[in-house]
Amino acid sequence: MARMVLFGNAGSGKSTYASHLAKSEGLDHLDLDTLVWEPGQVAVLRPESAVEADLKRFLGTHTRWVIEGCYSEWVELASRHCTELVFLNPGQAVCLAQCRTRPWEPHKYASPADQDKMLEFLLGWVGGYYTREESCSLVRHQQLFHAFSGPKREMTSPPRLDRIPK
Repeated sequence: MARMVLFGNAGSGKSTYASHLAKSEGLDHLDLDTLVWEPGQVAVLRPESAVEADLKRFLGTHTRWVIEGCYSEWVELASRHCTELVFLNPGQAVCLAQCRTRPWEPHKYASPADQDKMLEFLLGWVGGYYTREESCSLVRHQQLFHAFSGPKREMTSPPRLDRIPK
């Protein structure tokens, strides 16, 4: 039974990989941004208690899933129920390039123009991943990955979707 948690920096390929797995394997897909942010608002955080309740509800009502995000506390909670943990860590240059070319994310932004307005902020945030030490940082992701005792892998290049075994 597949229950996968994908995590890493913005632009690392989490959403693309998760969407591919959801379609090819018939998995329910949860982007943690949809729980962490207030609906219809960009980067406005919901109360942690609401995020935790919604994540636990998802975990309790779905048996085959892929969850993706960058929030260590929520990745860690989901990882207690996963069959595989995947750390997408292709490096800063790849993440920045993929952020510049990412398609519109209608579940996060009302329009492509609204998404484009956030690009400079996003690029700065992606760059800061390598030096900050909070939940959505390289150091915290490395700690989470190394502490996880179940099946896991680190991907240091973007997933080649045409080469992913089924």
